[in-house]
Amino acid sequence: MLLRDLPVRDLMVTDVLCFRPEESVQDAMRALVTSDIDAGPVVDDDGAVVGMLSTADLIVEEARLPLPAVINLLGAVLELPRSKKQFEHDLSQALGATVAEVMEEGVPASLTPDDTLETAATLMHDGDLDRIPVVDDGRLVGIVARGDIVRAILRDLDEPVEAEPAGVDEQA
Repeated sequence: MLLRDLPVRDLMVTDVLCFRPEESVQDAMRALVTSDIDAGPVVDDDGAVVGMLSTADLIVEEARLPLPAVINLLGAVLELPRSKKQFEHDLSQALGATVAEVMEEGVPASLTPDDTLETAATLMHDGDLDRIPVVDDGRLVGIVARGDIVRAILRDLDEPVEAEPAGVDEQA
């Protein structure tokens, strides 16, 4: 079998860190950091992928917090009360936000266990994706990341080349 024809089931990771839409952003951040990964799928009660949550989503959410407006009046720095209240509200909302509020909704691509490494690599390349969920009957069963494909390629390169069967004469 050619490497490009390798089924996704043979290289996908099945122990996937998943999130629930109602999960807190703080818990999700901790799980990502503890697991030392950058993203994971968000699944509903039926196990269907409804989005992806990445560290990039969390950074963007924090970056959206506008700092309180201040004015300099005759040498005195004054914070505008409404601006400060809005900042405090936004900060508490961001820290108490749910995964559903910050995740990337939907998934740009998904695979089935029978799809091939070539299909996965093409989808990743064309969609500039780092990982793609693998679904079967609408439920998450695994995930394939760029690193999984690179590992499969290296494994293939490291395998010894099979020798010619005995009794085959070389012709000059």
